[in-house]
Amino acid sequence: MTETYVIGHVNPDTDAIASAMGYAWLLRERDGTQAVAARAGAVNQQTAWVLDVLGLEPPELLADASPRVGAVARRFDSVRPESPLREAWFIANRTGSVAPVVEADGRPYGLITGLSLFLFLSELVGTHADSEQIRLAEIFDLPCRDAADTGVPRFQAGSRIRDALPRILREERNDFWVVDEGGRYLGVCRQPDLLNPPRLKLVLVDHNEGHQAIGSLEEADLLEVLDHHRLGNPPTRLPIRFRVDPVGSTSTLVFERIEAAGLSAPPELAGLLLAGLLSDTLLLTSPTTTERDRQAAARLGRWAFVGGAPLEGEDLESFGRQLLQVGAGLRTRDPGSVVTGDLKIYEVSGMRFGIAQVEVTDLLDLPQHVQALTDALGRLRETRGLNFALLMITDIVGGSSRILMSGAPPVLQELPYLRLPDGTLEAKGVVSRKKQLLPVVLALLEG
Repeated sequence: MTETYVIGHVNPDTDAIASAMGYAWLLRERDGTQAVAARAGAVNQQTAWVLDVLGLEPPELLADASPRVGAVARRFDSVRPESPLREAWFIANRTGSVAPVVEADGRPYGLITGLSLFLFLSELVGTHADSEQIRLAEIFDLPCRDAADTGVPRFQAGSRIRDALPRILREERNDFWVVDEGGRYLGVCRQPDLLNPPRLKLVLVDHNEGHQAIGSLEEADLLEVLDHHRLGNPPTRLPIRFRVDPVGSTSTLVFERIEAAGLSAPPELAGLLLAGLLSDTLLLTSPTTTERDRQAAARLGRWAFVGGAPLEGEDLESFGRQLLQVGAGLRTRDPGSVVTGDLKIYEVSGMRFGIAQVEVTDLLDLPQHVQALTDALGRLRETRGLNFALLMITDIVGGSSRILMSGAPPVLQELPYLRLPDGTLEAKGVVSRKKQLLPVVLALLEG
């Protein structure tokens, strides 16, 4: 596999999508790498809006990093069941002893292999002396269906190889069908290739902790990490490039690399990186914001707001306010999507917990949603196997948050926030999960 996938964390936010697309572009332009931007989950409402405004398609979805059957498929030439056997013979000579027999509608009929051909000839000739006088030309005129093995297992191209291995190892065959979701022929895969499949090559952006990464990460080759969060990186088989910098967004780090290479991102991509930066820094007002973020935002704005571009006529303030208002609010959102839309999972001191965050423009209608959101947090704990879960509801205009908890251990009763009658915690001035809430939670858990 020649592609390198650049991918953000599960439950991707705008910064994760933007930095994946931006860094993949840079790797292609600067290094000639066959880099492909990918995502580990659905795009949220804000990101979907940005992509639509900029006329960009979302990155490719990777469900997990486990190799797929399609990665080792070979699309050999094929024959029809009614075709003469000589046509299959010519194909088998070129492919190394296998000739696919495929129906007119594209569905597999059977494989002609060395073993199936031997069994066919044994049955045809038998033990009778007069049968041994059959001319080779007569055999080659017989239809391919007569010599095909019709019991060959079929695997969809998107199936994980590790899920197919038990059946493959039970079979005495070495060749198997690869089909699409409709059961149509895509190719043939062979047992040796299935037992030693190529590993995906990954670059992680906007995260470095294994439990926030795409599933089955251990089955891939991790090449690089570019992030701005705390360390919690998975082990690697070989040394890799690893850069974690204390800035407000990973989009800032991608911009700096584009600038260092003497390149200028296209206006659409610049707009996307700017969206990732402004989203993560709450329009440069978050405590995580640095001077490097402000400089990056100014330069990205010059690239993005040029004449003829999708963001022509905008400025940092107007674009940023539109961005933050998209998807903000609780009234039209399902509680389940609120607690999973921007969720980070952490493991510390033997505890596994999640902190979700949702942005709103005010907290006026929060009281009527507290119970539903608390119930959703409880369901989240059950489905994700968490010891406890927190939801941070951030007022991006007022610059404060309210915190809901489910299953929180007694030590978290010491959180330095005012408990209100509805059971929520009032965290005045707290808007950053990474820099303000998480360090307090970790300090209490670690004693």
